[in-house]
Amino acid sequence: MTQLATQVDHPVPPEVDHYRFPDSHASFPKLLNDALLQSAAGTRPTDLQCPPPIWIMRQAGRYLPEFQAVRREHSFFTVCRTPSLACEVTLQPIRRYEGLLDASIIFSDILVVPQAMGMQVEMLPGSGPHFPEPLQSPEDAQRRILDRETDVYAELKYVYAAITKTRHGLEGKVPLIGFCAGPWTLFGYMVEGGGSRTWEKAKAWCYKHEDSAHAILRRIAEISAEYLVGQVQAGAQASLRPSPCVRRDPSADWFDAQLLQVFDTNADCLTPHGFETFILPYLRLLPTLVRSRLAALPTPLPCPPMTVFAKGATLPSQLSALSQSGYQTVGLDWTVPPRYAREHTASRVALQGNVDPSVLLGGGGTLKREGRGVCWGPEGFLTCASEGIQGGWIVNLGHGITPGVDPEDARYFLERVRTECAKKSKDEDPVSSTRVFVVVGWIIG
Repeated sequence: MTQLATQVDHPVPPEVDHYRFPDSHASFPKLLNDALLQSAAGTRPTDLQCPPPIWIMRQAGRYLPEFQAVRREHSFFTVCRTPSLACEVTLQPIRRYEGLLDASIIFSDILVVPQAMGMQVEMLPGSGPHFPEPLQSPEDAQRRILDRETDVYAELKYVYAAITKTRHGLEGKVPLIGFCAGPWTLFGYMVEGGGSRTWEKAKAWCYKHEDSAHAILRRIAEISAEYLVGQVQAGAQASLRPSPCVRRDPSADWFDAQLLQVFDTNADCLTPHGFETFILPYLRLLPTLVRSRLAALPTPLPCPPMTVFAKGATLPSQLSALSQSGYQTVGLDWTVPPRYAREHTASRVALQGNVDPSVLLGGGGTLKREGRGVCWGPEGFLTCASEGIQGGWIVNLGHGITPGVDPEDARYFLERVRTECAKKSKDEDPVSSTRVFVVVGWIIG
């Protein structure tokens, strides 16, 4: 801890200065496993012939000893700003869990956007992100945020360089996910000065200065959209190979793109009216802006499938609204049963989640039971599929993996879910299921 506390963030390395977006996505290795993209785009059904893809939120992170080794030598934001380091830690879980993960997610942080907007962010050991000078008033926000020009490409070029480098480093094994935070989550950090249990200052700002809050939220959304567009430019996929599980639409244009995810992890701190007023409009705005800006590029690019994860947005009206907000996948936290989510999203979107991250702390017996339950329990996704309830599913946690997880317990959970997903019924013999999984594993990569 002492070593980490004395570290300082180093400037962006010179290699980033020379970065340019790739001229053609054809230079990337051919993608060999497109299961996640197919599920997210709604062309890969969840049924007993087509196992769902799986990845883990924050899969590149503090629970891995190889990540800890990197952090002993470099500060958090130095890792984010150095493409070779960001690429390395992104690849670490893919190497460790070879054949068990269907996606990678670029190592970065949601708070690089406020940094790009001119705000200082520190990562304090033991306490997390800290803004030494949070926004204090509408006048302060006007001067520092709203009246300031932000060159997203110049400020966040290091993320784009890391994405391009990682796309090559993955060698086509799995797709690469880009991401940003939802505007409300960033607004909260920028006003509070860090994390909060109550988000009292952010909520007070909305109630006292509603017009100012909307102006800031829209500005964050505009910059975040530009950031996501750059991520697509930095890592657009090569054309995907046919998959036997896919109902392919010849007119679909997403086959040339990666996937984007928007995290709004503080959606549970507002009332339903607050959600509809300060969160939902800007979550809707993001995919609209991304699509229009990608289409307006000198060489237009298709918009990739997009996932929205709004933790705590669990009411029927909220799930229904999210499923009609321009995203192809809706992420679920661990409080949302799949059957309930299917009912209130009307199978309009794929679903992602909803395993409690704490399950991974429970040991072998818990992992075996939960791996079976998430698939074949009364609310399991495969139980729903066997009953004819339609819709794609991406296996994931209902939030990020926690630092205290044993990496081998994470492996066992992934293996158990793979085994359960390979079954054709809840009563199938596990040994036979394992044999089936081996065959399927060769098919999907």
